[in-house]
Amino acid sequence: MLDPVEFKDWQIAEEAEKSMLSPEQWRDKLGLTNEELIPYGKTPKLDFIKIMDRLKDRPNGKFIEVTAITPTPLGEGKSTTSLGLIEGLGKRGMNVGGCLRQPSGGPTMNVKGTAAGGGNALLIPMTEFSLGLTGDINDIQNAHNLCMVALNARMQHEANYSDEELAKRNLKRLDIDPKRVEMGWVMDFAAQGLRNIIMGLGGKRDGFMMSSKFAITVSSELMAILAVATDLKDLRERISNMIVAYDKYGNYVTAGDLEVDGAMAAFMRNTINPTLCYTVEHQPVLVHAGPFANIAIGQSSIIGDRVGLKMFDYHVTESGFAADIGFEKFWNVKTRLSGLEANVSVLVATIRALKMHGGGPAVVPGRPIPEEYTKQNMALVEKGCENLLHHMKNIKKSGINPVVCINSFATDTKEEIALVKKIVEEAGGRCALSEHWKYGGDGALELADAVMDACKEPVDFKYLYPLDMPLRQRVDIIAREVYGADGVDWTPEAEAKAKAFEADPKFNDFQTMMVKSHLSLSHDPTLKGVPKNWRLPIRDVLVYGGAKFICPMAGGISMMPGTGSDPGFRRIDVDVNTGKVSGLF
Repeated sequence: MLDPVEFKDWQIAEEAEKSMLSPEQWRDKLGLTNEELIPYGKTPKLDFIKIMDRLKDRPNGKFIEVTAITPTPLGEGKSTTSLGLIEGLGKRGMNVGGCLRQPSGGPTMNVKGTAAGGGNALLIPMTEFSLGLTGDINDIQNAHNLCMVALNARMQHEANYSDEELAKRNLKRLDIDPKRVEMGWVMDFAAQGLRNIIMGLGGKRDGFMMSSKFAITVSSELMAILAVATDLKDLRERISNMIVAYDKYGNYVTAGDLEVDGAMAAFMRNTINPTLCYTVEHQPVLVHAGPFANIAIGQSSIIGDRVGLKMFDYHVTESGFAADIGFEKFWNVKTRLSGLEANVSVLVATIRALKMHGGGPAVVPGRPIPEEYTKQNMALVEKGCENLLHHMKNIKKSGINPVVCINSFATDTKEEIALVKKIVEEAGGRCALSEHWKYGGDGALELADAVMDACKEPVDFKYLYPLDMPLRQRVDIIAREVYGADGVDWTPEAEAKAKAFEADPKFNDFQTMMVKSHLSLSHDPTLKGVPKNWRLPIRDVLVYGGAKFICPMAGGISMMPGTGSDPGFRRIDVDVNTGKVSGLF
């Protein structure tokens, strides 16, 4: 084990990969058959249909979800904690695994870096994991852009040909409104210069000229669909129902209307199988899907959880953003779609984030951390625990057992840690200190023991709202019960859309996917702790017909992040003699 204070993540990963089992050895270790392991270099795929068929009568293992308090802009280490917990349970001799999201090339080559955890709680093989893995994101990109090719070509042909000419080609006029095209193009980099474009410049043969846009690939509705699909049939049906545009009469135009849905599904056919990766301590971790946590579910896939719960006695998954967003969607959306109820939710907190919520100065990426965060300050920690207790209370509302994990930093003091434990335990919760970043599984034993203990307790699971509750009532109960708002204010346009969705039975089974800042319990990222006396503004409502999401927007969305002035790609390189990649976070 290397000291993460002295060595970079990619160096720790490289050392761990020297003793990594081969895919064939993993097949034997996991008890898989030859047909259930789909070869792909160091990171094979698992044939989930065959595995589920063989293990259909095996009881599910314990299901552990990992979430967090409202974070600083630097993040508080959910992925690192998820991997550390897997390593800690492995140290206890448990049959443990997990399922995490696949990282996007945008953050990997930008400021955030890869989503492989960190220190000695890290996912390997790091290079493959960070640079495309088994091609799922590329397949999504191809399927999505094929749909845009079909859309623009259809608009060009309808502009150039009469109804009679279209009929000769067995086409009917769709009358797509160029001002109401919902889709754009995608690429898996942060390219702010492509957020808004004009396409089709030239003559009649050069495409239909219109305004368009690019988004990052992981924000595609296809990624959202992959995360919630239960099998290939379900995936195929959802692709067909994707809303691509509107016609001039306000009706939906879908991928099925463009007759491109079958070809899109062909590109996506292999994406339904999770990829097998590993921790640096050599426990199995499935990687599957990577949807955004604002407009989409922000979770790894339902398929990955279904497989993991059959293969492992303890299965760990992670929710994106803080518990008011990620856990709320896990609780009321993912669980409803999958039927899989968690035994435990691990609520990750750091002393740094608690101090911020207690009134500490702003934490800004790329700038030095103010000294309040590196020196003991009991008052800030105690005040900041209000945010932690708010999230813990929400987890308890679901009936799932919470375990608070203090993700340890070197600057934390014993007194600060003891104070957090005291506050959590007085509120009736479990609290564990974890030093997985520095010590791997050995540093996560206290957390592993707390989680195993919590798994022994029964779960009295209950949803926050019934699915037949009207949309505006759902939003109101989420705002009041989860965020702590006094109510909801709708713009006239947003309320008109909400009323239309409520009146149309087609949307009765659509899930409510809130869009809100992850940096505050409120819509305002500058409001820390537990804001009081505020109302949630809803300015718009989006709909995703294939994923079956209705997204009330309490904030803006940027589907295409920008690349910063000091991006990660400046430090990444390849050894031309060995082919080894260096510089990944």
